[in-house]
Amino acid sequence: MSNERLIYLPLGGAGEIGMNAYVYGYGRPGKERLIVVDMGVAFPDMDGSPGVDLILPDISWLAERRHQIEAVFITHAHEDHVGAVAHTYEALKAPVYARAFTSNIARRKMQEHGYPENAIRTVDAWPGVTTAGPFKVGFLPMSHSIPESSSLIIDSPEGRVIHTGDFKLDETPLVGEPFDPDLWAEVSKDGVKALICDSTNVFSPAPGRSEASVGPEITKLVKSAKGMVVATTFASNVARVKTLAEAGEAAGRSIVLMGRAMKRMVEAAVETGVLTDFPPLVSPEAAQDIQRENLMLLVTGSQGERRAASAQLARGKYQGMQLKEGDLFLFSSKTIPGNEKGVIRIINQFSELGVDVVDDSTGRYHVSGHANRPDIERLTAIVKPQVVIPMHGEHRHLREHVKLADANGMTGVLAVNGMMIDLSGNQPRVAEYVETGRTYLDGTVQIGALDGVVRDRIRMALNGHVLVTLIMDDEDQPLGEPWCEVMGLAETGRSRAPLVDVLEEDLSQWVNRAGKKIWRDDDKLNEGLRRAVRQTAQDETGKKPEVTVVVSRLS
Repeated sequence: MSNERLIYLPLGGAGEIGMNAYVYGYGRPGKERLIVVDMGVAFPDMDGSPGVDLILPDISWLAERRHQIEAVFITHAHEDHVGAVAHTYEALKAPVYARAFTSNIARRKMQEHGYPENAIRTVDAWPGVTTAGPFKVGFLPMSHSIPESSSLIIDSPEGRVIHTGDFKLDETPLVGEPFDPDLWAEVSKDGVKALICDSTNVFSPAPGRSEASVGPEITKLVKSAKGMVVATTFASNVARVKTLAEAGEAAGRSIVLMGRAMKRMVEAAVETGVLTDFPPLVSPEAAQDIQRENLMLLVTGSQGERRAASAQLARGKYQGMQLKEGDLFLFSSKTIPGNEKGVIRIINQFSELGVDVVDDSTGRYHVSGHANRPDIERLTAIVKPQVVIPMHGEHRHLREHVKLADANGMTGVLAVNGMMIDLSGNQPRVAEYVETGRTYLDGTVQIGALDGVVRDRIRMALNGHVLVTLIMDDEDQPLGEPWCEVMGLAETGRSRAPLVDVLEEDLSQWVNRAGKKIWRDDDKLNEGLRRAVRQTAQDETGKKPEVTVVVSRLS
Protein backbone atom coordinates (compact mmCIF):
# COMPACT_ATOMS: atom_id res chain seq x y z
CA MET A 1 0.00 0.00 0.00
CA SER A 2 1.35 3.43 -0.98
CA ASN A 3 2.23 5.80 1.83
CA GLU A 4 1.64 8.79 -0.48
CA ARG A 5 -1.60 10.71 -0.42
CA LEU A 6 -3.62 13.28 -2.39
CA ILE A 7 -4.88 16.16 -0.27
CA TYR A 8 -7.27 19.09 -0.70
CA LEU A 9 -7.05 22.04 1.71
CA PRO A 10 -9.08 25.25 1.49
CA LEU A 11 -7.37 28.25 3.13
CA GLY A 12 -10.05 30.73 2.03
CA GLY A 13 -13.36 30.65 0.18
CA ALA A 14 -14.90 27.60 1.90
CA GLY A 15 -17.39 28.86 4.46
CA GLU A 16 -17.38 32.39 2.98
CA ILE A 17 -17.82 34.06 -0.40
CA GLY A 18 -14.54 35.73 -1.33
CA MET A 19 -10.82 35.39 -0.52
CA ASN A 20 -10.45 32.12 -2.46
CA ALA A 21 -7.29 30.10 -1.84
CA TYR A 22 -7.16 26.31 -2.22
CA VAL A 23 -4.25 23.89 -1.91
CA TYR A 24 -3.79 20.48 -3.51
CA GLY A 25 -0.90 18.22 -2.53
CA TYR A 26 0.51 14.82 -3.41
CA GLY A 27 3.24 12.86 -1.64
CA ARG A 28 4.16 11.46 1.77
CA PRO A 29 2.31 13.13 4.67
CA GLY A 30 3.98 16.43 5.50
CA LYS A 31 6.26 16.15 2.44
CA GLU A 32 3.64 16.65 -0.28
CA ARG A 33 4.44 18.67 -3.38
CA LEU A 34 1.84 21.43 -3.43
CA ILE A 35 -0.07 23.51 -5.95
CA VAL A 36 -2.24 26.49 -5.05
CA VAL A 37 -5.47 27.34 -6.86
CA ASP A 38 -6.41 31.04 -6.72
CA MET A 39 -5.15 33.72 -4.37
CA GLY A 40 -7.96 36.19 -3.78
CA VAL A 41 -9.03 38.98 -1.48
CA ALA A 42 -12.15 39.93 0.45
CA PHE A 43 -13.28 43.49 1.04
CA PRO A 44 -13.48 45.18 4.45
CA ASP A 45 -16.44 46.92 6.03
CA MET A 46 -16.57 49.75 8.52
CA ASP A 47 -18.28 47.62 11.17
CA GLY A 48 -15.82 44.76 11.40
CA SER A 49 -12.60 46.07 9.88
CA PRO A 50 -12.56 49.89 9.91
CA GLY A 51 -9.73 51.51 7.98
CA VAL A 52 -8.53 48.22 6.48
CA ASP A 53 -7.83 48.32 2.73
CA LEU A 54 -8.08 44.63 1.82
CA ILE A 55 -8.49 41.27 3.53
CA LEU A 56 -6.11 38.49 2.45
CA PRO A 57 -6.04 34.81 3.35
CA ASP A 58 -3.62 33.87 6.12
CA ILE A 59 -0.98 31.93 4.17
CA SER A 60 1.27 31.11 7.15
CA TRP A 61 0.85 27.36 6.57
CA LEU A 62 1.86 27.78 2.92
CA ALA A 63 4.73 30.17 3.63
CA GLU A 64 6.24 27.63 6.04
CA ARG A 65 6.17 25.12 3.15
CA ARG A 66 7.17 27.48 0.35
CA HIS A 67 9.85 25.06 -0.86
CA GLN A 68 7.15 22.42 -1.40
CA ILE A 69 5.06 24.69 -3.67
CA GLU A 70 5.31 23.93 -7.38
CA ALA A 71 3.00 26.63 -8.75
CA VAL A 72 -0.04 28.87 -8.30
CA PHE A 73 -2.90 28.52 -10.81
CA ILE A 74 -5.48 31.32 -11.19
CA THR A 75 -8.89 30.30 -12.57
CA HIS A 76 -10.04 33.81 -13.57
CA ALA A 77 -9.47 37.53 -13.01
CA HIS A 78 -12.06 38.43 -10.37
CA GLU A 79 -10.50 40.10 -7.33
CA ASP A 80 -11.65 37.36 -4.96
CA HIS A 81 -9.49 34.94 -7.01
CA VAL A 82 -6.52 37.00 -8.22
CA GLY A 83 -6.47 40.06 -5.94
CA ALA A 84 -3.85 38.74 -3.47
CA VAL A 85 -1.41 37.37 -6.05
CA ALA A 86 1.05 40.28 -5.71
CA HIS A 87 0.52 40.70 -1.94
CA THR A 88 1.56 37.08 -1.31
CA TYR A 89 4.27 36.74 -3.95
CA GLU A 90 7.14 37.70 -1.64
CA ALA A 91 6.16 34.98 0.84
CA LEU A 92 5.57 32.20 -1.70
CA LYS A 93 7.85 33.05 -4.67
CA ALA A 94 6.08 30.44 -6.81
CA PRO A 95 5.40 30.83 -10.55
CA VAL A 96 1.82 31.85 -11.34
CA TYR A 97 -0.04 30.29 -14.30
CA ALA A 98 -3.13 31.80 -15.92
CA ARG A 99 -4.75 32.27 -19.30
CA ALA A 100 -4.10 35.43 -21.35
CA PHE A 101 -6.81 37.76 -20.00
CA THR A 102 -6.18 36.81 -16.37
CA SER A 103 -2.41 37.07 -16.94
CA ASN A 104 -2.88 40.60 -18.24
CA ILE A 105 -4.68 41.63 -15.04
CA ALA A 106 -2.21 39.74 -12.79
CA ARG A 107 0.83 41.31 -14.49
CA ARG A 108 -0.53 44.79 -13.84
CA LYS A 109 -0.81 43.89 -10.14
CA MET A 110 2.76 42.59 -10.05
CA GLN A 111 3.96 45.73 -11.83
CA GLU A 112 2.25 47.97 -9.25
CA HIS A 113 4.16 46.18 -6.46
CA GLY A 114 7.51 46.14 -8.25
CA TYR A 115 7.59 42.36 -8.75
CA PRO A 116 8.77 40.70 -11.98
CA GLU A 117 6.02 40.40 -14.55
CA ASN A 118 7.59 37.18 -15.85
CA ALA A 119 6.48 35.47 -12.62
CA ILE A 120 3.09 35.35 -14.39
CA ARG A 121 3.11 32.68 -17.09
CA THR A 122 0.43 32.59 -19.77
CA VAL A 123 -0.94 29.17 -20.70
CA ASP A 124 -3.27 27.87 -23.39
CA ALA A 125 -6.67 26.34 -22.72
CA TRP A 126 -7.30 22.57 -22.66
CA PRO A 127 -5.92 20.34 -24.12
CA GLY A 128 -2.85 22.39 -23.11
CA VAL A 129 -1.38 21.04 -19.86
CA THR A 130 1.16 22.41 -17.36
CA THR A 131 3.29 19.94 -15.39
CA ALA A 132 3.83 20.99 -11.78
CA GLY A 133 5.67 18.29 -9.81
CA PRO A 134 3.38 15.24 -9.59
CA PHE A 135 0.45 17.22 -11.07
CA LYS A 136 -0.63 17.91 -14.62
CA VAL A 137 -3.01 20.88 -14.73
CA GLY A 138 -5.22 21.96 -17.64
CA PHE A 139 -7.47 25.02 -17.99
CA LEU A 140 -10.91 23.89 -19.18
CA PRO A 141 -12.92 26.84 -20.60
CA MET A 142 -16.07 27.64 -18.60
CA SER A 143 -18.61 30.44 -18.84
CA HIS A 144 -18.76 33.02 -16.03
CA SER A 145 -19.20 36.80 -15.75
CA ILE A 146 -15.63 37.59 -16.80
CA PRO A 147 -13.69 36.46 -19.88
CA GLU A 148 -11.57 33.30 -20.03
CA SER A 149 -12.82 31.75 -16.80
CA SER A 150 -11.61 28.18 -16.50
CA SER A 151 -12.19 25.11 -14.45
CA LEU A 152 -9.01 23.20 -13.67
CA ILE A 153 -8.42 19.57 -14.58
CA ILE A 154 -5.89 18.39 -11.99
CA ASP A 155 -4.33 15.00 -12.69
CA SER A 156 -2.24 13.22 -10.06
CA PRO A 157 -1.04 9.64 -9.52
CA GLU A 158 -4.25 9.21 -7.46
CA GLY A 159 -6.55 10.19 -10.31
CA ARG A 160 -8.31 13.19 -11.79
CA VAL A 161 -9.83 16.05 -9.77
CA ILE A 162 -11.86 18.85 -11.36
CA HIS A 163 -11.93 22.24 -9.63
CA THR A 164 -14.81 24.17 -11.23
CA GLY A 165 -13.79 27.69 -10.19
CA ASP A 166 -16.73 30.09 -10.54
CA PHE A 167 -19.04 28.96 -13.31
CA LYS A 168 -22.42 29.09 -14.98
CA LEU A 169 -23.80 26.94 -17.79
CA ASP A 170 -24.15 29.58 -20.50
CA GLU A 171 -24.10 28.39 -24.09
CA THR A 172 -24.51 31.98 -25.45
CA PRO A 173 -22.28 34.15 -23.22
CA LEU A 174 -21.65 36.84 -25.92
CA VAL A 175 -18.07 37.43 -24.73
CA GLY A 176 -15.85 34.53 -23.70
CA GLU A 177 -16.33 30.82 -24.24
CA PRO A 178 -19.67 28.99 -24.06
CA PHE A 179 -20.25 25.99 -21.84
CA ASP A 180 -19.50 22.88 -23.89
CA PRO A 181 -21.26 19.80 -22.41
CA ASP A 182 -19.61 17.43 -24.91
CA LEU A 183 -16.13 18.59 -23.88
CA TRP A 184 -17.04 18.13 -20.22
CA ALA A 185 -18.33 14.62 -20.90
CA GLU A 186 -15.11 13.84 -22.78
CA VAL A 187 -12.77 14.93 -19.93
CA SER A 188 -14.89 13.03 -17.37
CA LYS A 189 -15.40 9.74 -19.22
CA ASP A 190 -12.44 7.88 -17.67
CA GLY A 191 -13.52 8.75 -14.13
CA VAL A 192 -13.22 11.76 -11.83
CA LYS A 193 -12.15 11.23 -8.24
CA ALA A 194 -13.54 14.53 -6.91
CA LEU A 195 -15.48 17.53 -8.19
CA ILE A 196 -14.63 20.62 -6.14
CA CYS A 197 -17.65 22.74 -7.00
CA ASP A 198 -18.95 26.34 -6.82
CA SER A 199 -21.88 26.53 -4.34
CA THR A 200 -22.86 30.21 -4.55
CA ASN A 201 -26.36 29.80 -6.02
CA VAL A 202 -27.27 26.37 -4.64
CA PHE A 203 -30.43 27.88 -3.09
CA SER A 204 -31.66 29.36 -6.43
CA PRO A 205 -34.25 26.89 -7.76
CA ALA A 206 -34.66 28.04 -11.40
CA PRO A 207 -32.11 27.23 -14.12
CA GLY A 208 -29.66 30.09 -14.74
CA ARG A 209 -30.29 32.48 -17.63
CA SER A 210 -27.91 33.29 -20.46
CA GLU A 211 -26.09 36.60 -20.79
CA ALA A 212 -27.76 36.87 -24.22
CA SER A 213 -31.18 37.22 -22.53
CA VAL A 214 -30.49 40.65 -21.01
CA GLY A 215 -29.48 42.47 -24.20
CA PRO A 216 -32.98 42.96 -25.71
CA GLU A 217 -34.40 44.17 -22.37
CA ILE A 218 -31.60 46.70 -21.85
CA THR A 219 -31.89 47.92 -25.46
CA LYS A 220 -35.66 48.46 -25.00
CA LEU A 221 -35.08 50.42 -21.77
CA VAL A 222 -32.36 52.65 -23.24
CA LYS A 223 -34.43 53.42 -26.37
CA SER A 224 -37.37 54.53 -24.21
CA ALA A 225 -35.25 56.95 -22.11
CA LYS A 226 -35.69 60.68 -22.70
CA GLY A 227 -32.67 62.25 -20.95
CA MET A 228 -29.11 61.08 -20.40
CA VAL A 229 -28.68 57.38 -19.57
CA VAL A 230 -26.09 56.13 -17.07
CA ALA A 231 -25.56 52.43 -16.39
CA THR A 232 -23.35 50.60 -13.92
CA THR A 233 -22.29 46.98 -13.67
CA PHE A 234 -19.30 45.02 -12.39
CA ALA A 235 -16.31 46.41 -14.28
CA SER A 236 -15.03 42.87 -14.84
CA ASN A 237 -18.26 41.76 -16.55
CA VAL A 238 -16.92 42.66 -19.99
CA ALA A 239 -19.82 40.92 -21.75
CA ARG A 240 -22.30 43.13 -19.88
CA VAL A 241 -20.27 46.28 -20.52
CA LYS A 242 -20.39 45.40 -24.23
CA THR A 243 -24.16 44.67 -24.06
CA LEU A 244 -24.76 48.06 -22.43
CA ALA A 245 -22.58 49.86 -24.96
CA GLU A 246 -24.37 48.15 -27.86
CA ALA A 247 -27.76 49.08 -26.38
CA GLY A 248 -26.62 52.72 -26.23
CA GLU A 249 -25.32 52.57 -29.79
CA ALA A 250 -28.62 51.05 -31.01
CA ALA A 251 -30.43 54.01 -29.43
CA GLY A 252 -28.16 56.43 -31.29
CA ARG A 253 -26.20 57.46 -28.22
CA SER A 254 -22.47 58.17 -27.86
CA ILE A 255 -20.79 55.90 -25.28
CA VAL A 256 -18.56 57.22 -22.48
CA LEU A 257 -16.59 54.88 -20.16
CA MET A 258 -16.01 56.36 -16.69
CA GLY A 259 -14.04 54.83 -13.85
CA ARG A 260 -10.53 53.41 -13.82
CA ALA A 261 -11.50 49.77 -13.24
CA MET A 262 -13.88 49.69 -16.19
CA LYS A 263 -11.35 51.25 -18.56
CA ARG A 264 -8.67 48.80 -17.34
CA MET A 265 -10.91 45.75 -17.92
CA VAL A 266 -11.96 46.85 -21.40
CA GLU A 267 -8.32 47.60 -22.30
CA ALA A 268 -7.23 44.15 -21.07
CA ALA A 269 -10.04 42.47 -23.04
CA VAL A 270 -9.08 44.33 -26.23
CA GLU A 271 -5.33 43.71 -25.75
CA THR A 272 -5.85 39.96 -25.33
CA GLY A 273 -8.30 39.67 -28.22
CA VAL A 274 -11.21 38.66 -25.96
CA LEU A 275 -13.21 41.74 -26.90
CA THR A 276 -13.75 42.65 -30.54
CA ASP A 277 -16.03 45.15 -32.33
CA PHE A 278 -16.70 47.18 -29.17
CA PRO A 279 -18.76 50.30 -30.03
CA PRO A 280 -16.69 53.49 -30.49
CA LEU A 281 -16.13 55.58 -27.38
CA VAL A 282 -15.99 59.31 -26.71
CA SER A 283 -14.00 60.88 -23.87
CA PRO A 284 -15.74 62.70 -20.98
CA GLU A 285 -14.22 65.93 -22.36
CA ALA A 286 -15.70 65.38 -25.84
CA ALA A 287 -19.04 64.40 -24.26
CA GLN A 288 -19.46 67.99 -22.99
CA ASP A 289 -20.28 69.05 -26.58
CA ILE A 290 -22.87 66.30 -27.16
CA GLN A 291 -26.55 66.76 -26.29
CA ARG A 292 -27.53 64.96 -23.07
CA GLU A 293 -30.24 62.83 -24.73
CA ASN A 294 -27.58 61.47 -27.09
CA LEU A 295 -25.24 60.24 -24.34
CA MET A 296 -24.86 56.98 -22.44
CA LEU A 297 -22.32 56.76 -19.62
CA LEU A 298 -21.01 53.38 -18.45
CA VAL A 299 -19.66 53.84 -14.94
CA THR A 300 -18.07 51.95 -12.07
CA GLY A 301 -19.61 51.65 -8.60
CA SER A 302 -22.41 49.06 -8.86
CA GLN A 303 -21.85 48.12 -5.20
CA GLY A 304 -22.08 51.63 -3.77
CA GLU A 305 -18.30 52.14 -3.43
CA ARG A 306 -17.78 55.68 -2.14
CA ARG A 307 -14.97 56.67 -4.50
CA ALA A 308 -16.36 55.07 -7.66
CA ALA A 309 -17.93 57.05 -10.52
CA SER A 310 -21.55 56.24 -9.51
CA ALA A 311 -21.12 57.65 -6.00
CA GLN A 312 -19.39 60.77 -7.29
CA LEU A 313 -22.17 61.41 -9.82
CA ALA A 314 -24.72 60.93 -7.03
CA ARG A 315 -22.91 63.58 -4.96
CA GLY A 316 -22.80 66.09 -7.81
CA LYS A 317 -20.25 66.07 -10.63
CA TYR A 318 -17.71 63.63 -12.03
CA GLN A 319 -15.26 64.46 -14.82
CA GLY A 320 -17.49 67.36 -15.85
CA MET A 321 -20.65 65.23 -16.13
CA GLN A 322 -23.74 65.91 -14.03
CA LEU A 323 -27.10 64.15 -13.79
CA LYS A 324 -30.36 66.13 -13.86
CA GLU A 325 -34.06 65.59 -13.40
CA GLY A 326 -35.45 63.12 -15.96
CA ASP A 327 -32.16 61.27 -16.51
CA LEU A 328 -32.08 57.48 -16.12
CA PHE A 329 -29.64 55.47 -13.98
CA LEU A 330 -29.56 51.67 -14.43
CA PHE A 331 -28.04 49.15 -12.02
CA SER A 332 -27.31 46.22 -14.37
CA SER A 333 -25.99 44.20 -11.43
CA LYS A 334 -26.93 42.38 -8.28
CA THR A 335 -26.17 44.00 -4.92
CA ILE A 336 -23.80 41.70 -3.04
CA PRO A 337 -25.08 41.03 0.52
CA GLY A 338 -23.48 43.57 2.86
CA ASN A 339 -23.38 46.34 0.24
CA GLU A 340 -27.06 47.30 0.47
CA LYS A 341 -26.50 50.45 2.57
CA GLY A 342 -24.05 51.98 0.07
CA VAL A 343 -26.30 51.22 -2.90
CA ILE A 344 -29.45 52.57 -1.19
CA ARG A 345 -27.56 55.74 -0.23
CA ILE A 346 -26.69 56.34 -3.90
CA ILE A 347 -30.27 55.59 -5.04
CA ASN A 348 -31.61 58.16 -2.56
CA GLN A 349 -29.06 60.77 -3.65
CA PHE A 350 -30.12 60.27 -7.28
CA SER A 351 -33.77 60.49 -6.22
CA GLU A 352 -33.09 63.88 -4.65
CA LEU A 353 -31.69 65.01 -8.03
CA GLY A 354 -34.86 63.82 -9.80
CA VAL A 355 -33.05 60.95 -11.55
CA ASP A 356 -35.09 57.80 -12.28
CA VAL A 357 -33.27 54.73 -10.93
CA VAL A 358 -33.89 51.23 -12.31
CA ASP A 359 -32.42 48.28 -10.39
CA ASP A 360 -32.51 44.54 -10.95
CA SER A 361 -35.54 43.81 -8.74
CA THR A 362 -37.44 42.66 -11.87
CA GLY A 363 -34.62 40.33 -12.97
CA ARG A 364 -34.65 41.82 -16.48
CA TYR A 365 -31.34 43.65 -16.56
CA HIS A 366 -28.91 41.25 -14.88
CA VAL A 367 -28.11 37.54 -14.84
CA SER A 368 -25.86 35.87 -12.29
CA GLY A 369 -22.42 34.57 -13.17
CA HIS A 370 -22.93 31.51 -10.95
CA ALA A 371 -24.71 28.23 -11.59
CA ASN A 372 -28.13 27.79 -9.98
CA ARG A 373 -29.22 24.56 -8.29
CA PRO A 374 -30.43 22.74 -11.47
CA ASP A 375 -27.20 23.77 -13.27
CA ILE A 376 -25.05 22.38 -10.45
CA GLU A 377 -27.03 19.12 -10.72
CA ARG A 378 -26.58 19.05 -14.51
CA LEU A 379 -22.80 19.53 -14.34
CA THR A 380 -22.46 16.94 -11.57
CA ALA A 381 -24.47 14.44 -13.64
CA ILE A 382 -22.12 14.98 -16.61
CA VAL A 383 -18.95 14.58 -14.52
CA LYS A 384 -20.19 11.68 -12.32
CA PRO A 385 -17.47 12.18 -9.67
CA GLN A 386 -16.80 9.74 -6.84
CA VAL A 387 -16.96 12.67 -4.41
CA VAL A 388 -18.47 16.18 -4.47
CA ILE A 389 -16.76 18.81 -2.30
CA PRO A 390 -18.56 22.17 -2.30
CA MET A 391 -16.52 25.40 -2.18
CA HIS A 392 -17.07 29.11 -2.89
CA GLY A 393 -19.94 29.50 -0.46
CA GLU A 394 -20.92 30.34 3.08
CA HIS A 395 -21.40 27.42 5.46
CA ARG A 396 -25.13 27.23 4.66
CA HIS A 397 -24.33 26.94 0.92
CA LEU A 398 -21.75 24.19 1.46
CA ARG A 399 -24.09 22.22 3.72
CA GLU A 400 -27.00 22.48 1.27
CA HIS A 401 -24.73 21.44 -1.60
CA VAL A 402 -23.63 18.32 0.34
CA LYS A 403 -27.32 17.46 0.89
CA LEU A 404 -27.94 17.90 -2.84
CA ALA A 405 -25.06 15.56 -3.72
CA ASP A 406 -26.29 12.97 -1.22
CA ALA A 407 -29.86 13.24 -2.60
CA ASN A 408 -28.48 12.46 -6.06
CA GLY A 409 -26.73 9.33 -4.82
CA MET A 410 -23.24 10.82 -4.58
CA THR A 411 -20.86 11.27 -1.67
CA GLY A 412 -20.77 14.89 -0.50
CA VAL A 413 -18.00 16.13 1.80
CA LEU A 414 -18.33 19.37 3.77
CA ALA A 415 -14.87 20.94 4.01
CA VAL A 416 -14.44 24.44 5.44
CA ASN A 417 -11.30 26.57 5.60
CA GLY A 418 -8.51 24.72 7.39
CA MET A 419 -9.98 21.24 6.95
CA MET A 420 -7.52 19.05 5.06
CA ILE A 421 -9.23 16.24 3.15
CA ASP A 422 -7.31 13.08 2.19
CA LEU A 423 -8.70 12.04 -1.20
CA SER A 424 -6.57 8.88 -1.50
CA GLY A 425 -8.30 5.56 -2.02
CA ASN A 426 -12.07 5.38 -2.25
CA GLN A 427 -13.08 6.92 1.07
CA PRO A 428 -12.29 10.62 1.60
CA ARG A 429 -11.53 11.57 5.19
CA VAL A 430 -10.39 14.54 7.25
CA ALA A 431 -6.61 14.15 7.54
CA GLU A 432 -5.94 17.10 9.85
CA TYR A 433 -6.96 20.63 10.74
CA VAL A 434 -4.81 23.62 9.79
CA GLU A 435 -5.06 26.97 11.54
CA THR A 436 -6.46 29.53 9.10
CA GLY A 437 -7.55 33.12 9.39
CA ARG A 438 -7.30 36.50 7.77
CA THR A 439 -4.54 38.98 7.15
CA TYR A 440 -5.40 42.65 6.82
CA LEU A 441 -3.71 44.98 4.37
CA ASP A 442 -3.74 48.14 6.48
CA GLY A 443 -2.28 50.96 4.43
CA THR A 444 0.99 49.48 3.19
CA VAL A 445 1.39 46.96 6.02
CA GLN A 446 0.05 43.43 6.42
CA ILE A 447 -1.22 42.68 9.93
CA GLY A 448 -2.83 39.62 11.48
CA ALA A 449 -6.55 39.84 12.16
CA LEU A 450 -5.84 38.88 15.79
CA ASP A 451 -2.95 41.31 16.29
CA GLY A 452 -5.22 43.76 18.11
CA VAL A 453 -4.73 46.73 15.77
CA VAL A 454 -8.25 46.71 14.36
CA ARG A 455 -9.72 45.70 17.71
CA ASP A 456 -8.19 48.83 19.29
CA ARG A 457 -9.47 50.93 16.39
CA ILE A 458 -13.00 49.60 16.91
CA ARG A 459 -12.82 50.27 20.64
CA MET A 460 -11.70 53.86 20.07
CA ALA A 461 -14.47 54.34 17.52
CA LEU A 462 -17.06 53.03 19.95
CA ASN A 463 -15.82 54.65 23.17
CA GLY A 464 -13.46 57.54 22.39
CA HIS A 465 -9.95 58.08 23.67
CA VAL A 466 -8.32 59.96 26.57
CA LEU A 467 -4.60 60.79 26.80
CA VAL A 468 -3.39 61.39 30.39
CA THR A 469 -0.02 63.03 31.04
CA LEU A 470 1.68 63.22 34.45
CA ILE A 471 5.19 64.50 35.24
CA MET A 472 7.07 63.17 38.28
CA ASP A 473 10.13 65.01 39.64
CA ASP A 474 13.48 63.43 40.52
CA GLU A 475 12.23 62.67 44.04
CA ASP A 476 9.23 60.71 42.67
CA GLN A 477 6.82 63.51 43.62
CA PRO A 478 4.10 64.75 41.19
CA LEU A 479 5.24 67.93 39.47
CA GLY A 480 1.96 69.76 39.05
CA GLU A 481 -1.40 68.13 38.30
CA PRO A 482 -2.14 65.44 35.66
CA TRP A 483 -3.80 66.77 32.48
CA CYS A 484 -5.98 65.21 29.80
CA GLU A 485 -6.64 65.39 26.09
CA VAL A 486 -9.97 63.94 24.99
CA MET A 487 -11.05 62.67 21.55
CA GLY A 488 -14.41 61.23 20.51
CA LEU A 489 -16.27 62.04 23.74
CA ALA A 490 -18.89 64.67 24.54
CA GLU A 491 -17.43 67.97 25.76
CA THR A 492 -19.68 68.05 28.84
CA GLY A 493 -21.15 65.24 30.86
CA ARG A 494 -23.80 64.67 33.49
CA SER A 495 -22.40 67.31 35.89
CA ARG A 496 -22.67 69.93 33.09
CA ALA A 497 -19.03 70.93 33.67
CA PRO A 498 -16.42 70.48 30.88
CA LEU A 499 -15.49 66.78 30.79
CA VAL A 500 -11.75 67.57 30.71
CA ASP A 501 -12.06 69.62 33.94
CA VAL A 502 -13.96 66.85 35.73
CA LEU A 503 -11.43 64.22 34.62
CA GLU A 504 -8.44 66.32 35.68
CA GLU A 505 -10.00 67.09 39.06
CA ASP A 506 -10.70 63.41 39.79
CA LEU A 507 -7.23 62.38 38.58
CA SER A 508 -5.59 65.00 40.77
CA GLN A 509 -7.47 63.69 43.81
CA TRP A 510 -6.52 60.10 42.97
CA VAL A 511 -2.81 61.00 42.60
CA ASN A 512 -2.78 62.84 45.93
CA ARG A 513 -4.44 59.88 47.66
CA ALA A 514 -2.15 57.30 46.05
CA GLY A 515 0.94 58.08 48.13
CA LYS A 516 4.66 57.49 47.69
CA LYS A 517 4.56 53.72 47.29
CA ILE A 518 2.40 53.96 44.13
CA TRP A 519 4.19 57.11 42.90
CA ARG A 520 7.41 55.07 42.61
CA ASP A 521 5.74 52.22 40.66
CA ASP A 522 5.03 53.05 36.99
CA ASP A 523 2.78 50.02 36.46
CA LYS A 524 0.54 50.83 39.43
CA LEU A 525 0.50 54.53 38.55
CA ASN A 526 -0.53 53.77 34.96
CA GLU A 527 -3.24 51.31 35.97
CA GLY A 528 -4.65 53.62 38.67
CA LEU A 529 -4.85 56.63 36.35
CA ARG A 530 -6.46 54.49 33.63
CA ARG A 531 -9.10 53.12 35.98
CA ALA A 532 -9.85 56.61 37.38
CA VAL A 533 -10.40 58.02 33.86
CA ARG A 534 -12.69 55.17 32.82
CA GLN A 535 -14.73 55.41 36.03
CA THR A 536 -15.21 59.19 35.79
CA ALA A 537 -15.98 59.04 32.07
CA GLN A 538 -18.52 56.28 32.71
CA ASP A 539 -20.21 58.37 35.44
CA GLU A 540 -20.21 61.51 33.28
CA THR A 541 -20.99 60.18 29.78
CA GLY A 542 -21.90 56.50 30.03
CA LYS A 543 -18.78 55.64 28.01
CA LYS A 544 -15.61 53.80 29.08
CA PRO A 545 -12.94 55.25 26.75
CA GLU A 546 -9.65 53.78 25.68
CA VAL A 547 -6.94 55.44 27.79
CA THR A 548 -3.27 56.15 27.09
CA VAL A 549 -1.20 57.17 30.14
CA VAL A 550 2.14 58.93 29.75
CA VAL A 551 4.17 59.27 32.97
CA SER A 552 7.37 61.29 32.46
CA ARG A 553 10.04 61.15 35.18
CA LEU A 554 12.69 63.83 35.56
CA SER A 555 16.00 62.21 36.40
